[in-house]
Amino acid sequence: MEVMKPGTKQDWRRPEKAVLIGELKPVHPQPLERRSGCETWSAEFSPDGSYFAWSLGHGMVKLVPWPLEESNGSPTRSATWCKNYLSNAGQQENGNPKEKTLDCRQTVWSLAFGPRSSKDRTRHRRDCQPASFCDLFSSLVLATGLNDGHIKVWEVLTGHLLFNLTGHQDVVRDLTFAPNGGLTLVSGSRDQTLRIWDLTKGGKTAHVLTGHKQWVYCCRVSPDCSMIASVSGEKSVFLWSMRSYTFIRKLEGHKNCVISCDFSPDGAVLVTASLDTQVYLWDPYTGESLMQLSHCFPDLYSFAVSDVRLRSVRFSPDGLYFATVADDRDLRIWALGMDRPIIESPAPHNPVTNGLCCAFSPQGGVLATGTRDGQVQFWRTLRVVPSLRHLSRVSLRQSVSSHQVMALPLPKKMKDFLTYRTLLTCHENNSLHHLQEVIALN
Repeated sequence: MEVMKPGTKQDWRRPEKAVLIGELKPVHPQPLERRSGCETWSAEFSPDGSYFAWSLGHGMVKLVPWPLEESNGSPTRSATWCKNYLSNAGQQENGNPKEKTLDCRQTVWSLAFGPRSSKDRTRHRRDCQPASFCDLFSSLVLATGLNDGHIKVWEVLTGHLLFNLTGHQDVVRDLTFAPNGGLTLVSGSRDQTLRIWDLTKGGKTAHVLTGHKQWVYCCRVSPDCSMIASVSGEKSVFLWSMRSYTFIRKLEGHKNCVISCDFSPDGAVLVTASLDTQVYLWDPYTGESLMQLSHCFPDLYSFAVSDVRLRSVRFSPDGLYFATVADDRDLRIWALGMDRPIIESPAPHNPVTNGLCCAFSPQGGVLATGTRDGQVQFWRTLRVVPSLRHLSRVSLRQSVSSHQVMALPLPKKMKDFLTYRTLLTCHENNSLHHLQEVIALN
């Protein structure tokens, strides 16, 4: 990937080709090879960037330390690397005792790491007993959403099962922990409900949110833990209060089933994606649509757009980019405020083989995509130094809502910038809009 120096210009109308830097491939027993059930429906990095987890099919979840290591224990440094993993629980591949395989005995549809405080990130449990409720606050945990409606919560460092949560009546399609360092877990299911669980109280269901009329595909908690966004087979996005656990509003505009959503790191923007490849950027506080774009470009590509289904959308850790993955075998990365991608996978070489999910590394620079054949591909992404004004906006918006910003005695242009209203008018000069937020690419 080319390096962009401050003051240089780039033709953002022509996307760069994404660089594939590594792959993880499962090795299933012969009777299971190439059979239904091998899909990677979910792949996630831990909040502190110490582990990577992915569902490699047939009820198995693989946990590996991040960054990945060579067999000699040093970080992978080759331009492109590939690792194969047996899908048998209890085995340690590559001689690394930190690698674990969790046997969930059901198809795994969703994964979510529970956050742990930064002061305890270097703490390692060496005993063979599961953590107590008090220790959960300093332990890294992984929740797995299963085909039978159960949610199993594991301690990452020991591989022990901590909880088996029951309540959902159908597939647990998505999971997310509240990003406040606590152990509040939100789950979305095909039974058309959301459930909020408190792991500090034995994993009891604290609240059940009803209102969806179709399967729930995805749910996310805002960074300030004030609201929950959920999407389903309906054409609208639901917003819920995380404080009172009541319905707030619907966001309407999509013309097809909404399949994925994600909050920006400051919580000021919500991105949603529907099966018809449309992506919307919203102000979650006002319900206003800030921008619309399409994963596909009928004027540039010859394939039939009607055959393409968008599967996942995710924001980058700095909030300047977001990624979309679809089953057209293309990964695309977008700069906030631009209506065309700046990076896409280099088809037909090294394509995303029917992508199902994606996740950015919390340190930035790497995007993982999970595929229908149970593999994970790692792509190099832009490493940027955000502008001071973008950092200032993120810092402010982490604790100030759009309504509060609009009430401040500030010039209208500054209010528009702080509330991302500049996205509404950035189409004519979208490259300039993006370059103003980035002072260097590394």
